[in-house]
Amino acid sequence: MINGDVTSIFGENVFNIPTMKARLPKDIYRSLIKTISDGERLDISVAEVVANAMKDWAIEKGCTHYTHWFQPMTGLTAEKHDSFIQPTEDKTVIMEFSGKELVMGEPDASSFPSGGLRATFEARGYTAWDPTSFAFIKDHSLYIPTSFVSYTGEVLDKKTPLLRSEKAIDRAARRVLELFGKEPKRVISYVGPEQEYFLVDKKMRNKRKDLLLTGRTLFGAKPAKGQEMDDHYFGQIKERVGAFMKEVDEELWKLGVLAKTKHNEVAPAQHEIAPIFSTTNISNDHNQLTMEVLKKVADHHGLYCLLHEKPYEGINGSGKHNNWSIGTSDGELLLKPGKKPEHNVQFLLFLAAVIKAVDDYSDVLRVTVATAGNDHRLGAHEAPPAIISIYLGDHLTAVVDQLKAGKGVKYEEGVLIETGVEALPDIERDTTDRNRTSPFAFTGNRFEFRAPGSRQSIGGINIVINTIVAETLCEFADQLEGSINIHKDSLELAIKTFKEHERIIFNGNGYSEEWVKEAEKRGLPNLMTTPEALPYFKTKKSIELFAKQEVFTPIEVETRCEIMMEDYNNTLHFEMLTMLEMAKQEILPACLKYTKFVTDDIASKKAIGLDAPKELEKAKRLTALTEELMERIDELDAAASAVPSEDAFETGMYYKDTVIPAMKALRVTADTLETIVGKDYWPFPTYTDLLYLI
Repeated sequence: MINGDVTSIFGENVFNIPTMKARLPKDIYRSLIKTISDGERLDISVAEVVANAMKDWAIEKGCTHYTHWFQPMTGLTAEKHDSFIQPTEDKTVIMEFSGKELVMGEPDASSFPSGGLRATFEARGYTAWDPTSFAFIKDHSLYIPTSFVSYTGEVLDKKTPLLRSEKAIDRAARRVLELFGKEPKRVISYVGPEQEYFLVDKKMRNKRKDLLLTGRTLFGAKPAKGQEMDDHYFGQIKERVGAFMKEVDEELWKLGVLAKTKHNEVAPAQHEIAPIFSTTNISNDHNQLTMEVLKKVADHHGLYCLLHEKPYEGINGSGKHNNWSIGTSDGELLLKPGKKPEHNVQFLLFLAAVIKAVDDYSDVLRVTVATAGNDHRLGAHEAPPAIISIYLGDHLTAVVDQLKAGKGVKYEEGVLIETGVEALPDIERDTTDRNRTSPFAFTGNRFEFRAPGSRQSIGGINIVINTIVAETLCEFADQLEGSINIHKDSLELAIKTFKEHERIIFNGNGYSEEWVKEAEKRGLPNLMTTPEALPYFKTKKSIELFAKQEVFTPIEVETRCEIMMEDYNNTLHFEMLTMLEMAKQEILPACLKYTKFVTDDIASKKAIGLDAPKELEKAKRLTALTEELMERIDELDAAASAVPSEDAFETGMYYKDTVIPAMKALRVTADTLETIVGKDYWPFPTYTDLLYLI
């Protein structure tokens, strides 16, 4: 534990720049830094020296093993640990770690999803060191961030295409900046992912089969008190939760994660942690680490961390707000409006590029947040709708509107919000308000994509954002290269783009029915569920986009789509079977047992000449609902036995149209019974237990 001095522990378990500088020869250090900062190809001769320095540092910190840490298309992380030991001629061992072992590993690839890229018996895969993301120590092992590819070269992970998308946006943005006389070494995308999560007492969680197997409650009546009072949001943090958060911060700081903000979220037992911005590749790695640390530390405190998008029915779900921006390696943020954005042609051009990209590829962007868990959340008056739109805020919208109208722009520079209290300073107002109902909102110098689900890897999301913006910037560069008056022509192109893509801009209430109708008039897609959205990922337009930007090959697009569909189907399959098991083995016996208790009470009263009209009415209702429960179980059983298996997309539509309605019907009956059956008879903890007993 630390005493307030974060600097004493920050990055202590990371092979970061200060550690490299202290442990590497100057020429090796300079070569490695060029790779990290400028994106230059790694000199393989450097690897042997770096590997030895890494090994010595790790052993000094108690490590016995190393692992190539990679991110397969499960959305999780994977690791295979090897010890540093090497046998000697005298039958003892020495600790060695070669440059070859640093640069490349060979995990078994057969059991990771490939979407048909590889047969199950074709096991060979390779991991390749990513020197742009620092190695770190966790659980007495040296973790080396790596890419993951198959024996035949196809990409099997999320990191490799993310790095490709970084290259694409760097290449495209520098083409545009060169027109303005700027030549930065690199253009980089940045992300700050806000992570929401729920905590539950571990003993309570272990008593619920649905939480154990699916990560969400498949049954549960609404508690007497939910989030109606808004008293949990930013409220005082409970002592037990506070201790958990303190340890989370310290563990993340040791790993070099810039954990900044922590607070209670809207729902009971819901919380949020947010970092300071980092480059997208590092943010992606750090967010995976954050999710791992949240779960690990929760266990230390007798808690369990729920990262499911919708662990509780009728209670706010959890998202992961993806704050995305781009900037140059010398520190210029390309989406920063400045004090007078109407005079900042470069900003307007980059803004126009994002607007066009989101409008042209809103369907592909929607696919990035399409999961079975997120289907419960999007459009549920707690998260953005499934309709993708952009929020610019009143000031920026006024700038855009007046530019479109050909009028001069009046911009309110440095407008102050008067607090009305003499002791408090007035606050300089941002150029935009916040709109929590918008999926893609401009928030000062970045766009906040609010639709991602809390369990998702941000890798896939930012691959698409980087790629679609890179494509639009390439189109702009094609049109502007050779321009005699770049400022005039850029402004005209930006205004033309604003006019052609104004349908995607919406500053109003995304929850309203009026917006659904208005979006339909504008021609914006409303892809409510995962099976409806996923086919848009493998359209001709999408395949050509990724191929042109060298992010995915056509076969990699197809296989990723298959994997996402299989994930949806498997999730629904597990939920369906778990629901049937709980209903048959736990809920139904509890209802029959409680009904017998009530009828036995009626019989005992009648035996001594007493009437029991209320008890009789209750017994009749219990009996009717229990029979209804059995009917609903039979209906879901029938649906389960008829799931098609030939085509993944046909299967997904069947789950959406047939299985999910049957699951909902069973839940309604079971949840009604929960409100009638005595608590001592109910077989697992209720929502009140889960949400408040921590």
